[in-house]
Amino acid sequence: MVMVDQHEYLTEEEKRLKEDKERKKYWKKCADFIDQGALREDYSDNGDAWSHFSYDHARSRAFRWGEDGIAGVSDTHGLQNVAFAFWNEKDEFLKERLFGLSNPQGNHGESIKEAHFHLDNTPTHSYMKYLYKYPQRSFPYKDLIAKNAKLTKLEKEYQLIDTGIFSDDRYWDIFIETAKETEDEEELLFRVTAYNRGPEAAPLHIIPHVWFRNTWTWNQEQDGMKPSIRQIAPLTAQSKHHKLGDRFFQLSPSPGIGRSGEDIQPQMLFTENDTNFKTLYGGQNPQPYVKDAFHRHIVDGEFGAINPHCRGTKSAAWYAFDEGDGVAPGECVVVRFRLSKKHQGYLDEELFDDIIELRRAEADDFFWRISPLPMADDLRNIQRQALSGMMWCKQYYHFVWDQWANGDPGQPPPPPNRKAIRNQNWKHLHLDDILSMPDSWEYPFFCAWDTAFHCIPLAMIDPEFAKKQLDILTREWYMHPNGQLPAYEWNFGDVNPPVHAWAVFRTFKIERKLYGRSDLDFLERVFQKLLLNFTWWVNRKDFDGKNVFEGGFLGLDNIGLFNRSDPLPTGGTLEQADSTGWMAFYCLSMLNIALELAKHRRIYEDIASKFFEHFVLISDAMTYRAGEKETSLWNEDDGFYYDAISWGGPWTQQLPVRSLVGLIPLYAVLTLEPAMIEKFPSFKRRMNWFIENRNDVAGRNIASMKQRGKSDRVLLSLVSKERLIKILKRMLDETEFLSEHGIRSLSKQHEKQPYSMEVNGQRFEVAYLPGESDSGVFGGNSNWRGPIWLCVNFLLVESLLRFYMFYGKSLQIECPTGSGDYMHLGLVAEEIQHRLQHLFTRDDDGKRAVNNGNEMLDFDPHWRDYLWFYEYFDGDTGRGLGASHQCGWSGLVAKMIHDTGINCRIPQTPRTPTAAAGHYFDDVFSRPNATKPRIRRSSTTRSIGEQSSFNVSASGDSYREDDEAQSAIGSVRNEQHERERRKSEANEHLAKYVADQLERIQSNESVLDEDEFEAQLE
Repeated sequence: MVMVDQHEYLTEEEKRLKEDKERKKYWKKCADFIDQGALREDYSDNGDAWSHFSYDHARSRAFRWGEDGIAGVSDTHGLQNVAFAFWNEKDEFLKERLFGLSNPQGNHGESIKEAHFHLDNTPTHSYMKYLYKYPQRSFPYKDLIAKNAKLTKLEKEYQLIDTGIFSDDRYWDIFIETAKETEDEEELLFRVTAYNRGPEAAPLHIIPHVWFRNTWTWNQEQDGMKPSIRQIAPLTAQSKHHKLGDRFFQLSPSPGIGRSGEDIQPQMLFTENDTNFKTLYGGQNPQPYVKDAFHRHIVDGEFGAINPHCRGTKSAAWYAFDEGDGVAPGECVVVRFRLSKKHQGYLDEELFDDIIELRRAEADDFFWRISPLPMADDLRNIQRQALSGMMWCKQYYHFVWDQWANGDPGQPPPPPNRKAIRNQNWKHLHLDDILSMPDSWEYPFFCAWDTAFHCIPLAMIDPEFAKKQLDILTREWYMHPNGQLPAYEWNFGDVNPPVHAWAVFRTFKIERKLYGRSDLDFLERVFQKLLLNFTWWVNRKDFDGKNVFEGGFLGLDNIGLFNRSDPLPTGGTLEQADSTGWMAFYCLSMLNIALELAKHRRIYEDIASKFFEHFVLISDAMTYRAGEKETSLWNEDDGFYYDAISWGGPWTQQLPVRSLVGLIPLYAVLTLEPAMIEKFPSFKRRMNWFIENRNDVAGRNIASMKQRGKSDRVLLSLVSKERLIKILKRMLDETEFLSEHGIRSLSKQHEKQPYSMEVNGQRFEVAYLPGESDSGVFGGNSNWRGPIWLCVNFLLVESLLRFYMFYGKSLQIECPTGSGDYMHLGLVAEEIQHRLQHLFTRDDDGKRAVNNGNEMLDFDPHWRDYLWFYEYFDGDTGRGLGASHQCGWSGLVAKMIHDTGINCRIPQTPRTPTAAAGHYFDDVFSRPNATKPRIRRSSTTRSIGEQSSFNVSASGDSYREDDEAQSAIGSVRNEQHERERRKSEANEHLAKYVADQLERIQSNESVLDEDEFEAQLE
């Protein structure tokens, strides 16, 4: 992967990625593509998806578009699924999906109320690990609903850990591991290890499920093509699907827990994945075996609920660890099974465990090679969980507008109002893909600008998947014919910030840096589509054709005084500093891509010239309006950019709210390398012509064209040096934007000085809210009036690094404002990245800011190393807020750790004038050796085949002898020795690379890798 000291070493995971890229093997065919339990299917006539398909309905009602389940795995079209259910003998039904509040139930919108963690997941999903903390007491469903219903929007959410359900450690730590065989990507091994953390023995039932998504009820299958699962041996079921072929659900007994010492033999259960009309609607079921049969059989003792003929479209294996009082405190139980194309008769548990441990070791090697520089183990753990969480947030997404709006053949027609609920102008949508979701529970649908940020850390570990995510949104079955990109499921026609071009170019550059590949086909293909999108922006969002843009919502929800997606109550048009800043940023991103492509196809010089000129015109329009009496979006007195209401002509009014809106113009910055300018004479001539013939515009906005910067570079920027200094003075002021954990979305000055306006008797106000929103605008489950958001911070950091590429050490900024500590912009960027990392790292007291002082999360040995990656963070304390598994853009911390983790200051280190460049190495840097855990195995692991009367494979062949199994184990171990030899050789080259990087850091330079940001000559 990474060319280190001119030496390439491919880890085993990278070899799999290479095979998948070259289509030699389909390593990504089966993975964690199932929703975690918030699948929302809207069949209503009023758009109320939450109440129309509730959590309680999901037990008994077949899904149409997807499936859900805990730690679920499926194929790339969600046809065959594997997931897990549990029962503690206290709950009223099986725990087979994660629970959360719907948007109307939560005081801050929808919110998951569980404790689960994404611990590991490789890009090919060769190894996955998931932790679910299952209470031994009755799960407090009603308590969570009732108490949250009583809370106001000014109060914190009532979470599962607040209920006392985990007191006295009365819970199960259930680790779910999935691995793939070395030679066959479709051979899936599953191991569940559940530890009783409580003080007393307790029962536990583990029920893995294997089932087919219901495609037959909706007449999507031809006659005779309905899939099936049937039992063919005491511990084996065979599934058949006309697209997937045959698979075998093969079980192993589990080690016993009681005095008898007898192994736990699972009971196989079967039913149909069909809706229970009788339970839900009081109707009649077409056949007796329905979706909720396993709940009724196990929990209610309704033994007639399951199919006695042991067949259906949904199956499960019931492992009951209930002998005596159950599992002793501190002890664990183990469940092993596999989904295989081969019928082997029994599972060799020793070989099974060896394969899983080998995949785990390979995952260790892969993630360590991603960031080989020395860093604290805590940072390495944070990075790995962030990247793994992004893999767990990949989901199968299925939506076809025509079928949703008009219904399925042979079915009752949908309510007429459905077509007008939402997205009626997106009739071309036909979505049937694996997508990177913002959150595995709260946001089980894509968001266009979230996806762009996802692709930055995704490009570090799987550039092919990252590129596909960016490419697919521009394809004709996603992008609107008019060029608009779909925003998000709730309203595809809303407008997200135009960050796609930036993400495309950054993904291209990251792949080239880490993998040595320049995918020009990808760059050119997406660039051509983005030309359509750019034209849509210019035609639709520049109301008066003045290069000042509106845009509306732009992903920032409640940041403005008014709802920016609705008509203004004041009349007029809202001219947005952020929208115009975004478009200037878009111009420069497209210019960067055009210059990169022009290195290979000179016709792109003309397009580069076009975006250069368009950028300068946008810059000029934002700063100077036609007509002397007009007001700029820049406020010279405040040294900040503001939105303005325009009523036409000279009549405008600025809205002096100091927010991200005024920082976003910093994003529009680009440096041009002198060698690049010389390489393109046509671009150079056009640029010089513009400067000479439009010097009124060029002189105001790109004065640096004549005064070159570091390395003789040219700077294109929406803000001049003078304005940059003024903006940074506010941004780096700890009484305004700079917090201990990054840049706030709204100045803290508005805490004491809120801005308000009265319109037609109605008062509108913006005040600093460091935590959750105090209103229901945009669902009320996000807040841009004070909290810290990693996505916008990430772009601010990149902008500072680009300014540093021009100004170098010549521009020193006081950071924080008033501290007397001056540093160049490269170190300012590092300081912000370090503060963002401090959201997750332990401080001197062992606490993580994200945990909000919770003692259990910070210090309990069974909690302290696991992290939740929240959607946003409290502007004062760093407390995690919003969706708790928003690994999408909060996963950007993985890239920050990769770039600056080596010199990240330990939190709370006393400041000195050189603190930001001092680079404290107080941790002992070492690569931990993986230790193979001892996992309990059943006493009958080697004799099940002989004991069973089903001792012949499906093809009639007898099962292999014991010595063959030993040979396979030996082969696995010999393979490990050879890998270690190759790894040792690669480590020698790595040592030199690390030494060089440490020397660079000690020179007080930024850790900036300039080639990642701009088009440059190789």
